Formats: sequence, C-alpha cells, structure tokens
Amino acid sequence: MVTAPGSRRRHRETPKGGSPLGSSSQPPPPGRSQPRRAASPPAVAAMGSPQRPPLAHVFRGTFVHSSASAPMEILHGHLLGVDDSGTIVFLEQTDQQEQLAKKWGFKTSDIRELSNHEFFMPGMVDTHIHAPQYSFTGTRVDLPLLQWLTTYTFPTEAKYKDSDFAEEVYTRVVRRTLKNGTTTACYFATIYTDTSLLLAEITDKFGQRAFVGKVCMDMNDSVPHYKEITADSVQETERFVKELLERKYPRVQPVITPRFGPSCTEDLLCALGDLAQARDLHVQSHISENEEELKLVENMFPAYQNYTELYDKNKLLTSKTVMAHACHLSEEELKLFSLRGAAISHCPNSNFSLRSGVLNVQKVLKHNVKLGLGTDVAGGYSASMLDAIRKTMMASNSLQINKVNETGLTLEEAFRLATLGGSQALGLDDVIGNFEVGKEFDALLINTKASDSPFDLFSADNFEDTLQKFLYLGDDRNISEVYVAGKQVVPFSSSV
Repeated sequence: MVTAPGSRRRHRETPKGGSPLGSSSQPPPPGRSQPRRAASPPAVAAMGSPQRPPLAHVFRGTFVHSSASAPMEILHGHLLGVDDSGTIVFLEQTDQQEQLAKKWGFKTSDIRELSNHEFFMPGMVDTHIHAPQYSFTGTRVDLPLLQWLTTYTFPTEAKYKDSDFAEEVYTRVVRRTLKNGTTTACYFATIYTDTSLLLAEITDKFGQRAFVGKVCMDMNDSVPHYKEITADSVQETERFVKELLERKYPRVQPVITPRFGPSCTEDLLCALGDLAQARDLHVQSHISENEEELKLVENMFPAYQNYTELYDKNKLLTSKTVMAHACHLSEEELKLFSLRGAAISHCPNSNFSLRSGVLNVQKVLKHNVKLGLGTDVAGGYSASMLDAIRKTMMASNSLQINKVNETGLTLEEAFRLATLGGSQALGLDDVIGNFEVGKEFDALLINTKASDSPFDLFSADNFEDTLQKFLYLGDDRNISEVYVAGKQVVPFSSSV
C-alpha cells in the first residue's frame, strides 16, 4: 500500500499506444459513449469567461485506488475534478487549488469537501453474475454444480419467458448491486431474447455500466424444455445483438454467451465464435468449474486436447473473453489464456458454496492472465463485491494452509482485483478502474461513520485501520453515494 499525503503524482495523459487523447479514429470502446477527451482547460473567450459549462464536480479529500505499480494508493488531501461528460480532468494535491481554479474556472464554493471519515474509492466491477438467479440468492447451495443446475437453476431460468416476473427480478438485482457498489456488471440473462433485452433496458435506466448476454444452449437432457434449437439460438443471438446495439445505450453492451461446454453442441460454439469475430464482440462463459464438469467435457468433445482448446478452436477465446471459475486449468491452458489475452473471473463464494474447487489466483497472475472478481449469483450467495473481496482472501488463505502456496494475497491486492483488475478483465481499463485523469468517474463515496454502520471505530484507529474495517466489515450502509460516469446513481432518483 502506498500512502501519499505530500507526494505529487503524475497521471497518464495518453491512452495505450501513445496517441494524444481524443485523437484516435478507432470506435469508442464498449461501455463508453464518447471517445476519450483530452483534459484541457475550458476555452476562454475574449472577455475571459469560459465558453463551456463549469465542471460537474470538484471533490476535496481522500481518494483510494489502485494503479499498475501499487495495489493500493491512499491519496490524502487531493482535489479531483469531473467534467460534464463524466471524465476525470484532474487529480492533484490541494496545494494546487489556486492554479486549478484558474485553469478550470471553479470557485471555492463549488468544492465538495469530504469529512475525515469519508473517502472515495473506484466503483467495483462484478465480472460474473447471473441476473435471473437473483430470485433464489441465499438459498439452495446444497448440491454440487451439475445437480444444482438441473434441480434449481434451469427450472428457475425457464420462468423468464414471463416479462412481468423478469422485470421484477431484474429491477431488484440491478438496484441491489448498485447499492452494494457494483458500478459495472457482466450479466448472464437467460435463453429468452426479449427479457434479456429487458435486463439491458433496466441496467441503462438505473445508470449501471454493463455487459448483458442472452444465454445460448442447445443441449439440456435433464430439463429438456429449457434449451434451444441450434439455428434458433444463433438467430436469436444475432437479433439480441442487433436490437441492443440499435438502442445505443451509452454504457450497456451485448456479450456473446454460450452457457458452457456441456450445454452446447460444437455447431453452436462454432457459429457463436464466428459471430463474435465478425462483430468484434465480447464473449463470456464458464470453464473448469468442477471436476465432474471437466470429465463431461472430455467425454463429449474427445477431439479436443482440453476444455480451453474447445473454446479456442471455435474462436471463443479472445482478448475480449472472460471465463468464470477456471479452478482446474492446467499450465498449458493458462499459457493459452495468456497468449490469447483472455481473462478469468474468480468467483470464490460460489466455488466454496458449491464445493467446486479453489482457484489459485497467484498462479494465474504469474502466467500474466487478466483476472477480476465475480459474485456468481446465485452459486455465490451474496450479491456484494465486498463479499467477493473477503472470499478471495479466504480462498488465498486456504491455499496457504494446505501448503499449495507459501504466501497469500494481501487485502490491497484483493481490492485491486475488485476494481482495476475487473476493468482489465472486461477490456474497460482505459475507461474505468481507478481515478486516472481521462477515465470516467465511476466511484463510491464511503462513510465509515454512517449512523447505522456495521462496525465500530476507536480513537486509536488510523486511516489504514478504518479502511481495512470497511473492506472486511462494511456494507451498503457505508456506501452513501454511487457515481457512474460522473452521474450520481445512488441514492436512487425518484424517476427510477
């Protein structure tokens, strides 16, 4: 952890590749409505008055985030400015206030001063969550994966043909995750196109940044009424992608979503890989969650060397892919993930709850594979990314106890995985993930002395103690405000 009360920090002003901000002719990345703009001061007319609207926000206080070089940086006494497009235009020490005020045209009265028990942290990124399963979250984690799917999950997901039922559950899961600090979510919906589009509409309405996937599955002997004909699955996925993109939601994008190997024929996987390649789309699925699933894939697809190759040979393992779980990948498979630039979503609550396995996060990171955290509702019984941070620590501790690893992850490293790591896993790290200038302001205002806070602070506690208490013991009662792209989305407005 790096604490910087007095040091000046430089923030990168050019995106990867070194081109000036806003100069690229590439289309905007997923989740971003406008190309990244240079953090330039307002144009000044002859009379000296700014020609563009004033800054949307200027905050003064403590900011906690991660960077490539440090899993956690604590920046006390800093000023952060957000422009009217939701982009961070400065993060400087408070001794720069006078120069910043001149440059950006704000007054002292425009500054929102945080109290000494408040701080901002980046919004958390849930890289794997099943929206339809939210209706039974916190129950039914008494069976291993394949039996759990056939007994509880498939019969529940089959109900989502009903748009009224879907609207209620999807509204609640988006509200609940936002309240818990998830500013970006990568959602699985169901096989039903229209209600999957409804999930995208609801995430947009509430202002959450999201990828939404219509699930594809053309094999399901155990619950035969919950599957598609191969051609229909491909056609409906094409319709889902087309209709979602036509709606031009600024921060909600489609993602190609084959459920997992055992639910898909080779023909379906191949067609979805072709579609993802042709439209340059993100891909999400599951891989090597438990050993029974692994054996099933080996028996179903004997022509492939391993589970990873099944996805890779069908063009589904790309730099825009995020695969959940990956508990039982071989070294060879991890090397292929690294080679393709594919990411893993670590879902420790689910892996413990369904007794699937324990992902060795440190081994994954040593292979230079991108990694974020996921709640995996409802295999994971909590919709909170704070829980994902805590269970990540428990998973790491269990590997140390069992002498698999000599050392464990630090809490600071788990914090980075929930924020910057998640943005990297979803290919959004040039847009969100920390408070770098030029990124969009996705942020949580944390109040460690909220009136009904679930933890106690003592006079001997320093800031680091308080921060750790929040990460281990805090909940939505401590998350007083949530921002996505500079817009306050929690507390919820009366319009939603």
